[in-house]
Amino acid sequence: MILDQLLILPLFLLFLILTILFKIYPFQSKLPPSPIALPIIGHFHLLSPLIHHSFHKLSLRYGPLFSLRLGSVPCIVVSTPEYAKLLLKYNDLSFSSRKHTIAISRFTYNSSLVFAPYGSYWKFIRRLSTNELLGSHTMKNFRSLREREYRRLLQVFASKSVAGVAVNFTEELLKLSNNVISEMMFGRAEEAMSVVRDVTWILGKVNVSDYIWFCKHLDLQGFGKRIEDIHGRFDALVEKVIAEREELRKKKENGERKYIGDGDQPRVKDFIDILLDFSEDESSEIKLTRVHIKALITDFFSAGTDTIAIATEWALAELINHPEVMKRAREEIEDVVKSKRLVNETDATNLPYIQAILKETFRLHPPLPLVTRACVQDCKIGNYVIPAKTLLFVNVWAIGRDPTCWENPLEFQLERFLKSNHCDHNHGQKNMGPIDVRGQHFQLLPFGSGTRLCPGLNLVMQELPTLLAAMIQCFDFKVVGKHGKLINDDEQDNIAMDERPELTAPRACDLVCVPIARFKQLNILDT
Repeated sequence: MILDQLLILPLFLLFLILTILFKIYPFQSKLPPSPIALPIIGHFHLLSPLIHHSFHKLSLRYGPLFSLRLGSVPCIVVSTPEYAKLLLKYNDLSFSSRKHTIAISRFTYNSSLVFAPYGSYWKFIRRLSTNELLGSHTMKNFRSLREREYRRLLQVFASKSVAGVAVNFTEELLKLSNNVISEMMFGRAEEAMSVVRDVTWILGKVNVSDYIWFCKHLDLQGFGKRIEDIHGRFDALVEKVIAEREELRKKKENGERKYIGDGDQPRVKDFIDILLDFSEDESSEIKLTRVHIKALITDFFSAGTDTIAIATEWALAELINHPEVMKRAREEIEDVVKSKRLVNETDATNLPYIQAILKETFRLHPPLPLVTRACVQDCKIGNYVIPAKTLLFVNVWAIGRDPTCWENPLEFQLERFLKSNHCDHNHGQKNMGPIDVRGQHFQLLPFGSGTRLCPGLNLVMQELPTLLAAMIQCFDFKVVGKHGKLINDDEQDNIAMDERPELTAPRACDLVCVPIARFKQLNILDT
């Protein structure tokens, strides 16, 4: 009798513990395969700074769909087009949210398009962004602005070419992207590149306080102070721009408003005016506040600046390593423009080889190597049950290097995008043929897919082909190595293609080249 009484307490405690664990991890036995986790940190010990590389190595052992626990956050990782399609297309609404981190919540004011929860507000700002801010009509209106910035950059390269001076292409491409985004948003170029880079950097850092519940209020890595410092600088910049525009709008005279621009000609509305118009519209289904406007500005700056600059740099680096591809691309450009003018955005659809270069660059060096989503409801995937609040990682980088889909996956072979037959996993055909980057072909997902497809896709695909083609048309490139010496032509394939662990996976080292002009003075850049 006494023994029975002594057993009651431990059995009750065991029952209580199992009940609590079941409530926290109700489907633990039904999750995909997983490595052994450590207490508290889960599987953090298995991850390197280049997380997509670590996920790829784990997928080779645990399969194309496996589960992890990062601290107290359950996660699943997928690494094949089939699983990407299953989750991002057929279970899109179940994975329609994103995880909020401390940095994301601070910089997006809990109101951004990229990280807002799926719902009426998200649908409204999605329509506003895709139809008003980044729609085809707006992109057309800003075409002359973008082409003016392309020409300005090429003139910088031309002056350096005359002097035989090396150029840091990484920095110059970031300046170009920042100027284009700034002028489209504010009507003028803002000196925002430094703080925008800091924002992107901090958003890409893994903060243990976001994953281990009892560390939530502990700033173990010192990110809290840096987040507040960067946010303070960025918020001051955005607040200054909004306040100046509000003052300008108050002073407007009766009649047609004129916008900041050259001369006395009315200029197309920039983003800030469009957003302020919506904030003043009493009939709007969602009342835009100052916080909403700041959040959208953060989205466009942090996503647009890095994506375009880094993708252009990766493409240029691949072309320098593959001079035969550069030569053929230049021939295509000259066939279209006849060496009489600078290539422009209207030429992009007539440059299939350039388009293939970009697709191959996206395959090997996707702007976002990991597409992340958060599960909003319990979801059944095959024989597995994925509980709500599970974090999903789609390893776009690994999918782009999947040998079951891509022939010679580690080789830069853009001809795969110029062939006519589609990928057929059932019959082993691996030629991609006519495949696009808009989230419908799950072998290539540089901008995501489904409800969370990147809203800036139109801008990126307007800007990238023209910028890359113009650089190819006007210049050859002599690369400067680590020790400041020019790399010989027969050593060009030694250019490092390593990555740096950031949100957008840029090259590890800046691309520094001496541009060699292919035109005479007072030629196409002066017309």
